[in-house]
Amino acid sequence: MRILNYLNLSKNHLDGEIPPSISTMQSLTAVDFSYNNLSGLVPGTGQFSYFNATSFVGNPNLCGPYLGPCRPGIADAGHTNHGHGGLSSTIKLLIVLGLLLCSIIFATAAILKARSLKKASDARMWKLTAFQRLDFTCDDVLDSLKEENIIGKGGAGTVYKGSMPNGDHVAVKRLSAMVRGSSHDHGFSAEIQTLGRIRHRHIVRLLGFCSNNETNLLVYEYMPNGSLGELLHGKKGEHLHWDTRYKIAIEAAKGLCYLHHDCSPLILHDTGASECMSAIAGSYGYIAPEYAYTLKVDEKSDVYSFGVVLLELVTGRKPVGEFGDGVDIVQWVKMMTGPNKEQVMKILDPRLSTVPVHEVMHVFYVALLCTEEHSVQRPTMREVVQILSELPKPAANQGDGEEELPLSGEGPESNTPAPTSSTDAPTGDAKDHHHQQQQHTSSESSPPPDLISI
Repeated sequence: MRILNYLNLSKNHLDGEIPPSISTMQSLTAVDFSYNNLSGLVPGTGQFSYFNATSFVGNPNLCGPYLGPCRPGIADAGHTNHGHGGLSSTIKLLIVLGLLLCSIIFATAAILKARSLKKASDARMWKLTAFQRLDFTCDDVLDSLKEENIIGKGGAGTVYKGSMPNGDHVAVKRLSAMVRGSSHDHGFSAEIQTLGRIRHRHIVRLLGFCSNNETNLLVYEYMPNGSLGELLHGKKGEHLHWDTRYKIAIEAAKGLCYLHHDCSPLILHDTGASECMSAIAGSYGYIAPEYAYTLKVDEKSDVYSFGVVLLELVTGRKPVGEFGDGVDIVQWVKMMTGPNKEQVMKILDPRLSTVPVHEVMHVFYVALLCTEEHSVQRPTMREVVQILSELPKPAANQGDGEEELPLSGEGPESNTPAPTSSTDAPTGDAKDHHHQQQQHTSSESSPPPDLISI
């Protein structure tokens, strides 16, 4: 309909907005939209510019030039409909700003994520430090860190057996993770560098180590016979005869003595490097009693740990777990023997069918010295080597010293007395004599002859 002069739509209950197309009808001279439910913005172009407010009265939701300002949202909606079906410039601006803000947030998150991944990658990046020519890499070492390759666990970490591409076997000790936020190694690298240069026949060779910012992997030459603990406390313990045990004691003492007194710089509390003591440093049962209240270790702490190993060799028992709650091997042997070296037969490993009693007593005596409660009363490792090496002469009733005393299958609780003779020392004299020498005190007369001469 192109020609219309008068349009009256009043009181028809119409709702919605007034169609903008009506404003293009140039023949229209009067309209009446009053008393309906119309809403939105009244068109202000075309013929609508000539109409007055009475044409729209009774429509409370209408707004425009004749009816007052529109409520928020109505004007935008009106412009939207009066446009070409597009969005208003304000809404477009808000959308653009929103997209820009989202882009900034996404870019920031991506940058932070990239930095985090780089930092994590750097922390996991392994570095191999070799102390001799090695035909493997850190990746080869990491491949051995599997549950089925575990050959030992201790207070300092877990030990794995690793097979390298060239067919060689190594022992990989994964140290416990370092505390976050602390400095990287607190001198660890310097001590490991020293250990790596050590070449001693009684110390396991450290081939190298792999490290990152989180942990360290020590790579040792592999000992196919396993650790002393595995052999002594396992099914093969009965085949570990006394002469072998005594040799282990001597050679382990020499290795530890070298670390304490002969290598440069000196290495303290490093019994973990000893061939026969590869799993004891820091393990429960080997820790010296003073550590509980000082939280410090020194060479005398190592001496105590070595004394515990000597007690294991004599008794065949583990340091803890066999004597009741809160009782370790040191406390147990002292309760069983007095402590009196001549009562060693009460605690002797029942799997030892025959033993040279004077040697067993001697090793037990050294073990008691090493496990003295007060560290100042313990000997140095150099003194330990000297005392262990100087075996006393057997008692007179053992003839030329080759005679051995059968245990006849009796257990560790056996009360079989040690042989006595006029050359045996009174109970405790040997230990007192050692303490007197340390304090440089003189006695009025020489002590009687003793099985143990230092």
